Amino acid sequence: MKIALFVHCFFPRHFYGTETYTLNLALRLKELGHEPIVVTAIFPGEAQQAELITHYEFKGIPVVCFDKNYMPNRRVRDTFYQPETRDVFDKLLDEIRPDLVHVTHLINHTAILLEVLCEKGIPTVGTLTDFYGVCFNNKLENAAGNLCAGPNPSRSNCLACYGKAVSMQPGSSPRYRVFSNEKYAERAASIIMRARGLDRVMRSSIGAVIEDLRMRPDTLREMYAQYAALITPTAFLQHAYKENGFTNPMHAIWFGTDIDRTLSTERSRGSVVRFGFIGQIAPHKGTDLLIRAFSRLPKGSATLDIYGPAEQDPRYFATLKEMATEGVNFRGTFPSADMARVLSQVDVLVIPSVWYENSPLVLLDALATKTPVIVSDVEGLTEFISEDETGMSFERGSVHALAVAMQRLVHDRGFLDAMIAKTAYPRTVLDMVEDTVRVYHSVA
Repeated sequence: MKIALFVHCFFPRHFYGTETYTLNLALRLKELGHEPIVVTAIFPGEAQQAELITHYEFKGIPVVCFDKNYMPNRRVRDTFYQPETRDVFDKLLDEIRPDLVHVTHLINHTAILLEVLCEKGIPTVGTLTDFYGVCFNNKLENAAGNLCAGPNPSRSNCLACYGKAVSMQPGSSPRYRVFSNEKYAERAASIIMRARGLDRVMRSSIGAVIEDLRMRPDTLREMYAQYAALITPTAFLQHAYKENGFTNPMHAIWFGTDIDRTLSTERSRGSVVRFGFIGQIAPHKGTDLLIRAFSRLPKGSATLDIYGPAEQDPRYFATLKEMATEGVNFRGTFPSADMARVLSQVDVLVIPSVWYENSPLVLLDALATKTPVIVSDVEGLTEFISEDETGMSFERGSVHALAVAMQRLVHDRGFLDAMIAKTAYPRTVLDMVEDTVRVYHSVA
């Protein structure tokens, strides 16, 4: 089959979880005799390409790249449904002529892609890697920083999240200042949404925002119905979509990893416990939480190596540097091919995310290399560990609970060694792709 894989961004510029998942799919599909092609995009604000559409190859996979700088988002609606791009996808699909389309993320493409695919009668499968189809900020985290169940009937919680995001941008309008206060954001949004029938409100710039946020959940639910099947990497993510009214056939398919599992046998262990963090350095990843918990450990009993980009959120990174105590090392980024080597130098990987994390590939890589993990107690993480055998969980957002878990490993090396011996994740990328191909055959 000729399979077009649509993803929001891709290698070599972007190299995180969804991009890696898409690349792994493409490489293994090619090995199985299929003809994969990746269709991706350049985010507005990134370096502009010479043309709207460019072509390149990555690891032998043909890639088509659509530059959103030529068609940037002009209103909230464009982030989830952008009619202006209809002709782009219409022409691309006519040129590619795929037997099946697999969407691994809709950001940049938006639901207009699903509409065009439906009109052309092309079977389409989607992988849900986050909560984009349900939630404005993709994370199911409300304006107060707590976990959210999804849009409420008035969409006031969505407006609160939007207002908070805008208020944090440099030079934002003073009218959004109230949303920067977590205590008042949802209350202010509720008042505004109740007043949305007033002509003055609806004629203002926020009127268009309100209408777009109001229509977002229903629009995406309707457009997602075009998917012949959906793949979810965690049971919790599947549950969240079903709770928000999505009725598509859903298939739970755990991700696989082909990381070098042999290096784990070469891990040397000394008297100091080596904790590690690998990923985006951003507030929703809980990096500050980890540094605060580490500072409570006995001095000299452990080290903490933090791998991730300093430039993603410079202000946040600067705050972390100020917080860091002796033993905390910022290691920057590394090529994905070095993941096994890096994990062989870590005794315990910590994933302190404060959002509904969903099967991050670094978690699976850690388990596959016999690296025990400490994770926030969200189901998209705990689903993959056996408590006190291959990992530990702690109360999401609690510095104290995380520090207690870390202290236990520092003070009881026998317990840590027992976890290392039991930790494993045998599932490979080929296992995952074979399961995915079975879904393809069920719809095309």
